[in-house]
Amino acid sequence: MLKYIEVTGKNEDDAIRKGLVQLGMDRDDVSVEVLERAKTGFLGIGSTPAKIKISYEVPDEPAPVAEESKAAPAVTEAPKAPAAPAPKAEEPKAAPAPKTQAPAPAAGEEEDEVAQAIRAFLTGLLAHMGAQAAPSITRTAEAYEVVLEGDNLGSLIGRRGETLDAIQQLTSYSVNRGRAHRVRVHVDAEHYRARRQESLERLGRKVAGKVVKYRRNVTLEPMNAYERHIIHAALQDYAGVTTFSTGVEPNRRIVVAYAPDQR
Repeated sequence: MLKYIEVTGKNEDDAIRKGLVQLGMDRDDVSVEVLERAKTGFLGIGSTPAKIKISYEVPDEPAPVAEESKAAPAVTEAPKAPAAPAPKAEEPKAAPAPKTQAPAPAAGEEEDEVAQAIRAFLTGLLAHMGAQAAPSITRTAEAYEVVLEGDNLGSLIGRRGETLDAIQQLTSYSVNRGRAHRVRVHVDAEHYRARRQESLERLGRKVAGKVVKYRRNVTLEPMNAYERHIIHAALQDYAGVTTFSTGVEPNRRIVVAYAPDQR
């Protein structure tokens, strides 16, 4: 479920900081749209604050709860059918399903419930994809870091990491579904994230230099939330420029704007 809040601040960066504090989220967890740019006015007269819209996703709990509650009566009515003893005899044979899940927790004896859920989901997903890979999970203070290990993982990364991003998003949705407190999941393969981050940081600094030199705003190519976060973070202390996002997913872009008062 997509939600949003509107926040004002003395400038765009100040409004973004206030919004992130209010939501308790990080920059890569949200999308930011600038509704009104800050105006300084003349000698401080007529100045107006910046106004932004922060969009974020929350787990959609009602749907699964409703389905489970509707499914419950069907289970209770099944025994009432007198002619159904034969099918009932087949039900104990469905017990092997839990046995397929039993080895997953054994793969890491110290894994907590979330890590086990991540491993179970990714193991099933990778099997459906026909990928010869296995997840290695490490818990940090900020997130669950997942590294897909195997050979020839290019197909799991995809063009500009699109497949890897999809795997990460699906894993995050699966793990956070029905949870009161959201956990962050990062999925990587063959050190792609580190290489992409370094490339984006170089791009950001190069574009910022041109913006300051020619005093013109530059709009970058469409990027996902994770990549936009890297650009924002790389240029947050770059003198003379400010950054903000424009457009809607999946064509949301970063604008590197000339801001001579930005120090």
